[in-house]
Amino acid sequence: MDNGTQTLKVHSRYILSLVFGLMLTSCDPPMPVVPDPSGFETTPYAFEVPSYFPPVPEPEENPTTEEGVRLGRYLFYEKKLSADNSLSCGGCHFAENGFSDPRQFSPGIDNISGDRNAMAIINLAYQQRFFWDGRKLEMETQALEPIPNPIEMHQSWGDAVAKIQADTLYPSLFRKAFGTEKVTVDRIVKAIAQFERTMISSNSKFDRFLQGQEPLTPSELRGYDLFNSEAGDCFHCHGDISSGFQFSDGLFHNNGLDSVFADLGLFNITGLESDKGKFKSTTLRNIEYTAPYMHDGRFSTLEEVIDHYDMGGHPSSTLDPNMKAVGVGRNWTSQQKEDLVNFLKALSDPSFISNPAFSNPHEE
Repeated sequence: MDNGTQTLKVHSRYILSLVFGLMLTSCDPPMPVVPDPSGFETTPYAFEVPSYFPPVPEPEENPTTEEGVRLGRYLFYEKKLSADNSLSCGGCHFAENGFSDPRQFSPGIDNISGDRNAMAIINLAYQQRFFWDGRKLEMETQALEPIPNPIEMHQSWGDAVAKIQADTLYPSLFRKAFGTEKVTVDRIVKAIAQFERTMISSNSKFDRFLQGQEPLTPSELRGYDLFNSEAGDCFHCHGDISSGFQFSDGLFHNNGLDSVFADLGLFNITGLESDKGKFKSTTLRNIEYTAPYMHDGRFSTLEEVIDHYDMGGHPSSTLDPNMKAVGVGRNWTSQQKEDLVNFLKALSDPSFISNPAFSNPHEE
């Protein structure tokens, strides 16, 4: 800014976001409880999201209910779902880390580690493909994988169901959620998915800025401006208002991590040569908490991530056209790098990682 007096110019593609951001937080009113002829009834879960978020998507075959969410929360933290009763979903998705894993690779019950970093559970309800390679299209089918996975919880679904059925904690929880005490694989994954749908993060400093409740610092505003400009190019993969403020386009990109791929990413699912080395764009919400970064956790800090994009990425046949490639790069100044990091930290939501509704109920 000249003499520190000129106001920062806000890029035209996100002026509209500031207008929408001034709208009040909305909450769909809870639907009335509808009794079932058998006497079974559930209470629809009332999602609370800002007005600039779209309604939370829910599948017709698994509507989110208070009873289902409560059951799902217990199951998310249930160690009996692993073969040796030592590991739950929460054992690789830690609240203080934005429900991701601070370890580069999560070890399973046999102390075997995979080769990808555990993805953060943040606003999954708005996603359409799951895992780094997008191999699952629904939260329910995503929840099917970890239990029988030989390098994760390593337990057959049959044994998992039997152990949950035998636990005196669960009969009433299943009855209240599904109208029967019978435990099934389908009901377990539906309940976990219901709980995960409620894990909405929408109270960052940036959200409060959009709602006129808290200003951003000059550095954070400059970072936002750079993020949304061609000089920064971050918005191409991490979105603007058209992406519902999830800061991810939900698509798959080769962001130049390697010229020779140790992990082929999306190619393993599609078999298309054009998909080699492509991985899902993660949300940037709570990115301050979710280190290490990238599918293989190779970067420990946001500064390292920024340096990678500034360098431009390693060339390959599938390199995203918005990357500049090594030797060209972006040539950001140290101030611009600092501004980007400060803006990214403005996407942190402390109330999300400390929300008691997402904590371990077995420890209460």
